[in-house]
Amino acid sequence: MADVVEVLQRSGGSATYAQLREYVPARDLRIALAEERIKRVAKGVYALPLDVSPLTVARSYGGVLSHESAAEHLGLDVVTTPLKPHVTVGRNQRRRISRLACTLHWGDVAEFDGATTPVRTLLDCARTLPFCEALAIVDSALRKGLVTRDELLDAAFAVRGPGRARGIKLAEAGDPRAASALESVLRARVLEAGCRGFVPQLVIADDDFFARVDLGHPELRIVLEADSFAYHASREALRRDCRRYVNLAMRGWTLLRFSWEDVVLDDGWVAEALAAVRDGRPRRQNPRKRAA
Repeated sequence: MADVVEVLQRSGGSATYAQLREYVPARDLRIALAEERIKRVAKGVYALPLDVSPLTVARSYGGVLSHESAAEHLGLDVVTTPLKPHVTVGRNQRRRISRLACTLHWGDVAEFDGATTPVRTLLDCARTLPFCEALAIVDSALRKGLVTRDELLDAAFAVRGPGRARGIKLAEAGDPRAASALESVLRARVLEAGCRGFVPQLVIADDDFFARVDLGHPELRIVLEADSFAYHASREALRRDCRRYVNLAMRGWTLLRFSWEDVVLDDGWVAEALAAVRDGRPRRQNPRKRAA
């Protein structure tokens, strides 16, 4: 027979009484509880004392992780981690009393490794998250091969009721070529501004130059780059970037660079900047205040 702590560690930090009893005698469970080596987080659900993982929270309610919590569990890119795990329990399931906080949902549950299935997770996110955050999750799922675009489109069209239109819009916009969550949010801002034609990870090259840009519009010859602070970790990286941007300008490309704050926190700045460059308008003299 195994030690109860080892069993919980192998189970992701938590397990039901029935799961533990397959490996541990009931007497050992009682002793471990008395010695506070494990704790009961809900009726019939046990966890390690320091384990507060989202998966443990879901198990304590007899449900599975869902929405952006499921996306994180599946290894997908999430722009904002929820303050409390999202948990979905069966529609007709009796609510289990738990001491752990969560955002609880009810619905038809099809489990995939402790979470809702990838397709269900994406459609849940499409229904509840802003378009830009949901697109980052969808792009990530397509890039990792957890779903195909056709699978997601079929599931979105099959939905009945609230959220159907948002799911279809998101499935149509998803693109596995997006390289990061920040790039996906940037593309979402562009799409929300009504601008089509920007290609993720566009290659711009000739005999003397090669560059792969975050978003490029071949007809307008505009490049959009989503820059994170960590990207320029050295002077050499900064020098290479500067040379790259000058080379793009020499070849007739207009380059617009956006920080994380520009893209994520200011929902109007990308559209405003793009419209000004595209239409040849000068920047207005008294712009609204922006985040520092």
